[in-house]
This record gives sequence, structure tokens and C-alpha cells, in this order.
Amino acid sequence: MTGTRRTPPGRAGRMRLRHSLDVAVRGADLLEQKLRILRSEHQRLLRAEETAARAWHDLLAEAEAESWLLRGLLLGGEPALDAAAAGIGSAEVTIEWTVSMGVRHPARVSTAVPTRPSAAAAPSNTALVHAEAAYGRAVRAAAEHAAAHAAAESVGAEVISTGHRVRALRRHWIPHLREALDRADLALEQSEHEDGVRRRWASRAAGGDGSATGR
Repeated sequence: MTGTRRTPPGRAGRMRLRHSLDVAVRGADLLEQKLRILRSEHQRLLRAEETAARAWHDLLAEAEAESWLLRGLLLGGEPALDAAAAGIGSAEVTIEWTVSMGVRHPARVSTAVPTRPSAAAAPSNTALVHAEAAYGRAVRAAAEHAAAHAAAESVGAEVISTGHRVRALRRHWIPHLREALDRADLALEQSEHEDGVRRRWASRAAGGDGSATGR
């Protein structure tokens, strides 16, 4: 709002206000276009997040990994679990990033669950073998859900931010500029009218002086 208070009077000020209004309107139009695209992308990401969440929750509900682990412990005890885990590293999650309308967010995720080294001893019972495979699937599902959630959250935050900016322009800044432009138009019209009146009075006065000198 401070820009309009510093606007110079006359035609230069009116031109500046006109330019500022045009820029604000174009900016609001572009932001609304961005907002439409972002909302569409956000809906797509929300559906992807819902699908990933369902897959992960289904695995948790089935408790397949936990069931196989409990069976393996019953069959071989904790020493069997320690021996099965010996020499196996941690899973690695790789995230590929993308940018949607200026918003950086995860595009896809890949999870590398380490395989058992050839030198490592095999699990002492098949239940632990099944548990290992089931936990690998659960890790992949959890990583995919986390990436989908982060993507939806990032784009959703930009939707909110862009919506605020559009409303600020449409409801406050653009109306303010239009009011200021209307006042500038009125002031310029009044100034030109007053200048015209002064010129006519000056012309009449000059004409009267000339006729009086002639006599």
C-alpha cells in the first residue's frame, strides 16, 4: 500500500498507478492458473498417498512379518534370530525428486533391502526366512507411503500459500489500486478543468487589455 502514497501527482502518477494495476491483475491471473494446476496435482498426489497408505496398513493389519517372526523365535529362540541377522546391513532408501510449479517434492522412491551374503549362515528355520521376506515388503511399503505423504504435503502447502496470495491481490491490493486510480483520474480531470478555466480567463483578460489600448 505504501507504493500508492508515494505516487507523484498528475499524469506521471496516473501512468504509474495504471501500470501497477495491470501488473497486479496479470499476476493474479497467473497465480490463479498456477493454483488450478497445483490443485489438480495435489489431488493426484493425495490419491497416490491413499493407495500407498492402504498397502502399508494392509501389511500391518495382516501382521505377516510379526507372525513369522514369533514362529521363528518359538522354534529357534533369540540365538536363532541373532544368527539370522548377522552380517546383514541396513536397507537403503533412494528418493527421486521432481518440481511441480516451483514445488520440489518426492517423485518416486526405491528401497534396496540387503540380500543375505553368501558367507552368512542361513536362518535355522523357515519361519525366519518368511519373516525376513515379509519385513522387506513392509519396509518398501513404508518408504513408498512416506514419500507419497511428503509429496502431497509439500504441494498442499503451496496450494494454501498460493491461495492466500491470490486472495490478497483480488480482495485487497487490486481494489486499492483501482480506488487510487479513480482518485487520480478525478484529480487529473479537475486539474485540467481548472487549467482550462484559467486559460479562458487569461485569454479574456488579454483580449480586454488589447481593446482598451486601441481606444
